[in-house]
Amino acid sequence: MSEVKTTKIIGVKFKGAGKVYHFSPGYLHIKIGDNVIVETSRGVEMGTVALVDNARETSRSLKHVLRLATEKDMSLAKKNREREKDILETFSNKIVEHKLSMKPISVESTFDGSKILFYFTADSRVDFRELVKDLAGIYRTRIELRQIGVRDEAKMLGGLGICGRGFCCATFLGDFQPVSIKMAKEQSLSLNPTKISGTCGRLMCCLKYEQDCYEELIKITPGVGSVVDTREGRGFVQDANLLTGVLKVKLQKNENDAPPVSFKKEDVKLIKAGQVRISKEEAAALKALEKE
Repeated sequence: MSEVKTTKIIGVKFKGAGKVYHFSPGYLHIKIGDNVIVETSRGVEMGTVALVDNARETSRSLKHVLRLATEKDMSLAKKNREREKDILETFSNKIVEHKLSMKPISVESTFDGSKILFYFTADSRVDFRELVKDLAGIYRTRIELRQIGVRDEAKMLGGLGICGRGFCCATFLGDFQPVSIKMAKEQSLSLNPTKISGTCGRLMCCLKYEQDCYEELIKITPGVGSVVDTREGRGFVQDANLLTGVLKVKLQKNENDAPPVSFKKEDVKLIKAGQVRISKEEAAALKALEKE
């Protein structure tokens, strides 16, 4: 069993909306917003401090920050970013030259230049061995090609969502959270793919934001299909507004063409609970939206 100890930890981001990685500051005096040089699994990198925790219990062995970034380091990082633009253009040209069915998305060079990562999308697996040899011959360093999904593509490229704001994934989300059709159904949203999918063609990340609240409301609100007793008799819930708590109940005593009657959820007694259901046709039509 690993020994748990209290230690100072800093969180470092390497991208604006990237994941936070933890390091030990050692004896360095580091504050949020500082740029630091650290060693990662990819090589030596420069990142920005996003978190300073003076006392956290951890059983992990954390790598130490190598140093605070200097003006020379900042200049080198800027040159790397500018160089990446030229590398991406070369990457695109080489894809055409090798007649490969892949779309170049982004290029990242490690701070120390020990590795260059090339990101691309493709509809299927691609044999890029000759392309790697070609790129290695040009840049004389380690080359790594990574095939990414459409959500990662949106995160890297950025853009505006249907809300008019920048993509959540590209502005503040560190990691993608699982999103499901069931969430949209429970939130009484239209299951029209154009209404609940983002620019990436997958379910919108924001469906997750209010889901915990809806799950709590579902526990205390009779759902569609529930059998309830009201002051006017027994009936079936035809519609339930989770936010207002208003239920539309089709009373058994009324004729078939009689409209449903509205009741507050506090004014009815649940006899048999209904469930949120997704038809096979809906599930089949929307299945692709749940893919990563």
